Amino acid sequence: MNIFYDINEVNKEESTVLTIGTFDGFHKGHQQIVDHLVIEAKKSNARSFLITFEPHPRSVLSKDFDLKLLTTLQEKLDLIEKSGVDNVLVINFTPEFSRMTSDEFIQQIIVDKIGIKELVIGYDHRIGRDRGGDENKLRELGDTFGFMVTPVYAVKVDQDAISSTKIRHALVDGDIERTNKYLGRNYSFSGSVVKGAMRGRTLGFPTVNIAVNNKHKMIPARGVYLVKLFLNSESFYGIMNIGMRPTFGDTVELVIEVYIFNFNRDVYGENLTVEVIKKLREEKKFDSKDALVEQLETDKKKALEIVNYLNN
Repeated sequence: MNIFYDINEVNKEESTVLTIGTFDGFHKGHQQIVDHLVIEAKKSNARSFLITFEPHPRSVLSKDFDLKLLTTLQEKLDLIEKSGVDNVLVINFTPEFSRMTSDEFIQQIIVDKIGIKELVIGYDHRIGRDRGGDENKLRELGDTFGFMVTPVYAVKVDQDAISSTKIRHALVDGDIERTNKYLGRNYSFSGSVVKGAMRGRTLGFPTVNIAVNNKHKMIPARGVYLVKLFLNSESFYGIMNIGMRPTFGDTVELVIEVYIFNFNRDVYGENLTVEVIKKLREEKKFDSKDALVEQLETDKKKALEIVNYLNN
């Protein structure tokens, strides 16, 4: 897959099937758009081309809004590449760029610089200043500049149209099962292993503490989760706690720590990717260490039963 960060590096080809979007999360709805893009390009013997933006437009347009990302740029590009897209242009989304109208964007970026035969859009997609470029407007521009507009309709789960906003709400609620349904895969994040309080060792449940690589990456709600971890070419299951360690009251910052099954290695400084599979329970304050250990044993048993079910 060719990745461009400068429009001037792109060769103009009229035989191009193109789509545009932020694609944060690259959920099932996004996947359907991109699948259609790739299929249409192959049918027309054309190149497939996807335009996306960095940073997320809402983080630029809403200065006081602390937007959390479902996918970092690299995660998004990795997912797009797996979908079979030929070319991606990453546009630096600035306040100046945000003032382009849909007419200006289509003519100056797509028609003049990239070339286009067909534009594939999502069911509610709008482009340009004040989101003025809706489907009707894009069809008018298609008539003017000689390209076809193909809408791809919403993907629904339980009669509910999928959106990145709904996935964020699900994560805030700790509803990882709904999140994963919307995504079509397990939600994940990456981070490096850092030193923690090392209290888990005294409880018989040694943990690794994870510092998330990207401060803008969205993390699920506080609670205890079954996870799958990836370390280089190896994978492991474990139990992750996201919270404030209320039993010990020794932190004022959110801590992400994972007890990895059948694992006893020094991995400080290593980078891990964590896939979140299922929420086991809410975070809870226990009256004693013994009560906490008893609950951890219960969590482990439940988690291993799920792992056994998933692998059989």
